[in-house]
Amino acid sequence: MRVIAGTNRGRRLYTPREHHLRPTSDRVREALFSILGNRLTKSRMLDLYAGTGAVGIEALSRGAAHVTAVESDKEALKLLRLNMQVCRIGDELSLRVQTVHQFLSDPDQWHGPYDLVFADPPYSDAEECASLISKPQSVELLHADSWLVIEHAARTTLPLSVGRTQFLRRYRYGDTALSLYTSLTAECP
Repeated sequence: MRVIAGTNRGRRLYTPREHHLRPTSDRVREALFSILGNRLTKSRMLDLYAGTGAVGIEALSRGAAHVTAVESDKEALKLLRLNMQVCRIGDELSLRVQTVHQFLSDPDQWHGPYDLVFADPPYSDAEECASLISKPQSVELLHADSWLVIEHAARTTLPLSVGRTQFLRRYRYGDTALSLYTSLTAECP
């Protein structure tokens, strides 16, 4: 796995040896950033279920101003920290060592709203992730023009609305899908 584009282009990232971690593939990451386009520049991004940090690091490499990464798995955290060192990532990435549920239950630590929210939960938890983001306290997580992208198994169908966002489009890449949600006032891709 490597950083695809931007200031850290070509840098190799540490990947998991155990199969319970499933990093977003280079192909899906490239597609994600193609979808996001210019919205990424100077954006504030929230990376839920950050894993090895590949998506957040790629976002920073491509011009995001700040990424908040949420991860609780010990192996993933070890790899994420190593990847931050390899790419010389500093204060532009804030790491929250806790579950997504814990993070979303404590708005005082959000430092939102975020321009982009990316969630890559275990595929079996994709629907639960959508319901967590839909909780009333999560309204402050997003502003009127934010985008939410959830990575999930292609066979899973997510709800038509998540919190303050509405389903816009689904992109399929083999067994993986990206579901894009946006507010009614946001620009469409």
